[in-house]
Amino acid sequence: MLTPLACIAQRWTPSQRTVRRAALSALLMSVIIVITGGAVRLTGSGLGCDTWPKCTDDSLFATPEMGLHGAIEFGNRMLTYVLCAAVGWAIVAARAAKPRRPTLSRLAWAQFWVVMGNAVLGGVTVLTGLNPYIVAGHFLLATSLITVALITWQRAREGDAPPRPLVGRRLKQLAVALTVAAAALVVVGTVVTGAGPHAGDGGEVERIRVGWETITRVHASLAWVVVVLTLALWLLLRVLDAPPGPRARTRELMLVLASQMVIGYAQYFSDVPELLVGLHLLGSCLVWIAVLRVLLSLRERSTLPATAAPAAPSAVPVALP
Repeated sequence: MLTPLACIAQRWTPSQRTVRRAALSALLMSVIIVITGGAVRLTGSGLGCDTWPKCTDDSLFATPEMGLHGAIEFGNRMLTYVLCAAVGWAIVAARAAKPRRPTLSRLAWAQFWVVMGNAVLGGVTVLTGLNPYIVAGHFLLATSLITVALITWQRAREGDAPPRPLVGRRLKQLAVALTVAAAALVVVGTVVTGAGPHAGDGGEVERIRVGWETITRVHASLAWVVVVLTLALWLLLRVLDAPPGPRARTRELMLVLASQMVIGYAQYFSDVPELLVGLHLLGSCLVWIAVLRVLLSLRERSTLPATAAPAAPSAVPVALP
């Protein structure tokens, strides 16, 4: 007996452009849901709906008596359904693609399970009164969704042939070190938020017990580590005349990092106003996406299906002497 997805795949073959657009829509929604979640926190609406999965003990929806905070929190919950629709479209498009692409389908399904897990974790944050450690986990799982969505989008633009390296081993190791440093930057950023002034609700909310000034300096130091590693990678790619793809992605990362550093220092010296914090949150998503794109640009796959004749290499791997 055929599954519903198999039935759709029998009757519909999406174009490669449709598959790419479906994957991109899931990526965009994964970023948007992070930004709207940040808006919930920055407006003090984290407990606008005081329970879960209902909004109140007596209502599934926000009521007029709950005011603006209830509307903001409930609106963010409703956006989860839009995110599910985008991920669902990516799943259907990946499954219906011809020839079959099992890896792409698994990546699309992985997004679904991350969304479901984070929806439950979001409910736990409400039930625990915005416990800062649960809130941090909620954000990090959302970042994992962005990661999987980006990889899905990248794979939707490639074929299924084995990857071919475009740079040498040492340059790849430098890019991996950059990715690890960026991941540490994101994690420490959640600690900064959990210890900072924006608790997500106007009442008494538990905070992470660490000196905010101290952890902010650690966060800034990690940011400079990421900047230095990015500059080193960019210089080596230029000196070794690497292919244009990796160099372009590294330039993009430098631009995003520069903007994020300006916003970060501006919010620090202006007593972390909500607008700048929101922009910094968006910047953190864009930095992580840019870092992953740098890492993924260091190899290429044939744009032809795996069953087709392999394409000739388009670039010679660059190795350090």
